[in-house]
Amino acid sequence: MKQTVSILVENHAGVLSRVSGLFSRRGFNIDSLAVGVTDDSSVSRITIVVDGDDYMLEQVEKQLNKLIDVIKLRTLPQDEIISRELMLIKVTAKSDARGDIMDIAKIMGAKISDITTSTMTVEIADTAERLQTMLDLLAPYGVKEVVRTGTIALQRGGESITVQK
Repeated sequence: MKQTVSILVENHAGVLSRVSGLFSRRGFNIDSLAVGVTDDSSVSRITIVVDGDDYMLEQVEKQLNKLIDVIKLRTLPQDEIISRELMLIKVTAKSDARGDIMDIAKIMGAKISDITTSTMTVEIADTAERLQTMLDLLAPYGVKEVVRTGTIALQRGGESITVQK
């Protein structure tokens, strides 16, 4: 079962290596990993998606809490999160297909980020499922290249993970 863990850490060199190393030492595979600074530049948020059971997750949480750089962590309930990924897709775009590609992008809430005489680059930020739909819709035109970010997520409602000041 997919589990999303949100971790606030001190923003300095080596922290990501220690956090990801904890997963690899225990043989747990990370499906997605995204890191970025928060509203406080001394704190970063690491969002990790792993596939595992509750026992595995409990063990990881215990080990993460032992790391000196970890300020706070929370496993986000899958049914209570807003999660997104960013994807850029470079598609072969002959002149007769451009209108169709632009229509697909508009319907999916994406935008055209680049256009050349032979390609178009589409940008979309959405759920993993919708990104797959976008890829499926663009496949007949010839997908040349795809790049995706890791998942970022926040818990719905009033709950938040913040550093108390």
